Amino acid sequence: MSIWKRKSLAQLLSEAADSEKGLKRTLTAWSLIALGIGAIIGAGLFVRTATAAAQSAGPSVTIAFIVAAIGCALAGLCYAELSSSIPISGSAYTYTYATMGEFLAWIIGWDLILEYAVGAATVGIAWSEYLNNLLVNVLHVSPIPFSLSHSPFQSNLETGEHGIINLPALFIVAIISLLLIKGIQESAFVNGIIVIVKVAIVILIIVIGWNFINPANHEPYIPQSSIFTDEHGIDHSYGGIMGILGAAGTVFFAFIGFDAVSTAAQETKNPKKAMPIGILGSLAVCTLLYILFAHVLTGVATVEDFRTGGKEASVAFAINKYMIGYEWLGQLVTVAILAGFSSVILVMLLGQSRVFYAMGKDGLLPKAFSDVHPKYKTPYKANLVILVIVGLFAAFIPGDIVGDMTSIGTLFAFVLVCISVIILRKKEPNMVREFKTPFVPLVPLLGVGVCCAMMYGLGWTNWLRLFAWMALGVIIYFAYGKKNSVLNKSDK
Repeated sequence: MSIWKRKSLAQLLSEAADSEKGLKRTLTAWSLIALGIGAIIGAGLFVRTATAAAQSAGPSVTIAFIVAAIGCALAGLCYAELSSSIPISGSAYTYTYATMGEFLAWIIGWDLILEYAVGAATVGIAWSEYLNNLLVNVLHVSPIPFSLSHSPFQSNLETGEHGIINLPALFIVAIISLLLIKGIQESAFVNGIIVIVKVAIVILIIVIGWNFINPANHEPYIPQSSIFTDEHGIDHSYGGIMGILGAAGTVFFAFIGFDAVSTAAQETKNPKKAMPIGILGSLAVCTLLYILFAHVLTGVATVEDFRTGGKEASVAFAINKYMIGYEWLGQLVTVAILAGFSSVILVMLLGQSRVFYAMGKDGLLPKAFSDVHPKYKTPYKANLVILVIVGLFAAFIPGDIVGDMTSIGTLFAFVLVCISVIILRKKEPNMVREFKTPFVPLVPLLGVGVCCAMMYGLGWTNWLRLFAWMALGVIIYFAYGKKNSVLNKSDK
C-alpha cells in the first residue's frame, strides 16, 4: 500500500474513453475559450488594475500585466500538453496522480479546494456587495438590509447594526450550482452570454476612453523608485522594477481561473485539439484586453485619483470625472462587474465539482462524489455538497478572512503541473502528445521559477495558512483516503 503508487497512463486513457457511463461530451473549442474568458475577466480587471497602479506601478501596470501573463502562459503551455494528452476530469490532481503518485495527487486535490471552493465563496461575497451597489446607484432603490447581506462577524460602523446572514451570496452560489447540475452545455450557454456582455463593456471603455487619454498621465511611464504608504500605514515599493513586480503579484489575481478550463477535458468533444485552443486562446484574448484597458484607465485618470477618490470603484470614478457625457458607461461598469463575478463563480464551481468527481472515482473521497445524474450526465451529488460547503462559507464568513489563500493555492497547483510535464516526458516518452509544450524542460522550469517568485511575494502569513490547510489534508488522507483508495485496494 504505497502512498507513492502512480495511476498508469493506460488506466487514465481507458477512463477517458469510457464516457458512456461518465460525463457527456458536449463542449467545443469556442465554449472552452468562453469558459476561460468567463473565469479570467472578473472583478480583477475592474478593481485590481487601479489598485496596482495606485500602490505599485503607476502607468507601467501594463508591463505588470505582461509579467503576470508570462507566468500564466508558461503554466498554460504545460496545462495544454497534459489536458490534450490525458483528456480526463480532475486537472492538476489527475496529472499529479499519473506522474508523482497518490499522496501528492491528494495534496494537490486538497489544494484545489483552496482555489475553487474558497475562491467561489469569496467572489460570492463580493457579488453581494456589488448587488447593493447596483440597487442604490443604478436602479435607485433601497439596498438589501445590512443584517441580511453580511456575515455575523461584520457590523456597520455607522449604525452599529450586526450582520446575520449574507443572503445574496448564498443565493448566487445556489442558483449557479443548480445550473451546473442541469448540464454543462446549458452552463456554457449562460456563461457565453455573460462573456459577450462583459467583453462588450470592456471594449466600449477602451474605444471611448482612448479619446480621453491625457498624455501627461503617462509621464513618466515607469515612475522612479520610491515608497508609497497607504491609508493603513502599509509601505509599498512604488515605481521601478520592484513596483512592476509588486503590481504583477497584485494583478495575478485577475488571471486566476484559466486552469479551470482543463477540468472540463472529459466533457469536451475533441479534447486533443480543443484543450490547447481553449486554454491558450482565452489567455491571449484576456491579456490583450487587460493591457489595452490598463493603458486607457491610467491615461484617463491620475494615480492620485486611484489613491484618494476612486479606490475599489476607480473605473466608474474615472469615467464620471473625466469622460463627460458618458456617465451611463460608469453605470454599465457595475453591471459588467456583477456579470463578471457570476461567470467566475460558475467556472470555479465547475472546476471544484470535476475535481471532486475524479477524487470520488479514485476512492480518495466518498464514492457518492463520482455519481453521475442519469438524465443530465453531471456529477450532481458533488455539486450539491459543494453548494452546501461554499454556500455556508459565503453566507456566514467575511470575504477578507481568506485574503490571498486562493492565489497561493493556485500558484502551488501551477508549479506541480509544470513539474508533471518534465516527469511524464521522462517516464512516458512514447505517449501520443497532440500538443507539445515547446523547449522542455526550459519552459516548465521557467514556469516553476516565475510561480515560486510570485508565491514568495505573497508573504509568510499566507504560507502559514497554506501549511495549516495542507496539514489538515494530510490527516484526512491517512484517516480516510489511503484506506479507501481504489488503487491501493486493487493491490490486495
